[in-house]
Amino acid sequence: MKKFGLVVLGIIAGIVAVANLGSLLALAISALITYAGLHYYKKSDSTLLKLFWGGVLVIGLITAISNVPAFIGIIALIGVYYVWNKWNKQTDDNIIEHQPSSDPFVNFERQWDEITKNNR
Repeated sequence: MKKFGLVVLGIIAGIVAVANLGSLLALAISALITYAGLHYYKKSDSTLLKLFWGGVLVIGLITAISNVPAFIGIIALIGVYYVWNKWNKQTDDNIIEHQPSSDPFVNFERQWDEITKNNR
């Protein structure tokens, strides 16, 4: 049942991520414009250039923030990544590995059998 849930979640997240590829690309371009605006704003010396690059920075920030479908696409990509990791790292949780212990309370049955065998 766990694998079925992972498959369903992976398919839905994959469809949502593919549907939002355009907005993810637009978000990447907006982030690039914002980075360029910040970079050249810090480098510029004149007030006119600072105003221009500050305007580019603000426009890049506004377009990045207003791109809500891209944020939904990012969440879907995180969901696909989660499903991918869970699918590849999934082990059988029902297997219990037994390791011998020297604790007498843990191995009471085995020790009781040994005592009763020696007395017979």
